[in-house]
Amino acid sequence: MKFFATLCVVLASAASVLADGSFTGTAGLQLYSLRSQFKLRGVPWTLDRVKSFGITEVELAGTYDLTAEQFRAELDKRGLVPVSGHFPYGRYKNDLDKVVAEAKTLGLKYAGCAWIDHKDSFDEAECQDAIATFNRAGEALAAAGITFFYHCHGYEFEKHAQGTLMDVLITGTNPSLVSYEMDVLWVVFPGQDPAALLEKYPDRWKLMHLKDLKKGVATGSLSGGTDVKNDVALGTGQMNWPAIFSAAQKIGVKHYFIEDESPTSEEQIPASLGFLKALKW
Repeated sequence: MKFFATLCVVLASAASVLADGSFTGTAGLQLYSLRSQFKLRGVPWTLDRVKSFGITEVELAGTYDLTAEQFRAELDKRGLVPVSGHFPYGRYKNDLDKVVAEAKTLGLKYAGCAWIDHKDSFDEAECQDAIATFNRAGEALAAAGITFFYHCHGYEFEKHAQGTLMDVLITGTNPSLVSYEMDVLWVVFPGQDPAALLEKYPDRWKLMHLKDLKKGVATGSLSGGTDVKNDVALGTGQMNWPAIFSAAQKIGVKHYFIEDESPTSEEQIPASLGFLKALKW
């Protein structure tokens, strides 16, 4: 009886540990968050600001009038690690060799795309074109030791058969060549469940954009766009972060980047970092 009681206490304690959680990833920054600062204050000042946040990993979205070599040198001076970068869809279709060369020069582990050029509502023909483009890009980048990824943007959730065109995109791309980056806002804004989507395709999601949607903003839109002022500091919006992080950490998402497109991003980024550090569930 005593052994049974002790066993119950041990099991209860173990269950408590499993029920509790915290964010264990490294929070990087998508540098697009500070695009205004790059343009107004320049690259050195802005990268110094990034370093002042305590950030070490960054994701790129352009090099702000510097060459790839020059931008990489500025990152290296500050100990900032360029894990991934975004390049335009058109360049993957028409300028792939140069994209691969730039990604190598920048030292990227991942090179991706955040927007598929399309007319009005995203349709199946455009989806199939993207599948072919992404598989081709994935093959070229893999030969250079870089992983290609696509960053979802909300419009891909048009209904199709028993699912959506996002399902067609994921299942149609070669899993050995094409990975995915979940932007949490662009999953919630069209009315989808990030945790469920992570678990539906556990081997495909490698990267994540941490972005919160202002409370009260309606969801269900497939426009792929909302007022940038609807980006709020993490933990102050609509997202169920414990559920999202539980799923992300369960499937092994490898890199997390805060992306804050709001005009007050410079003030909100430290608040978001503080939220992640304190988050427990």
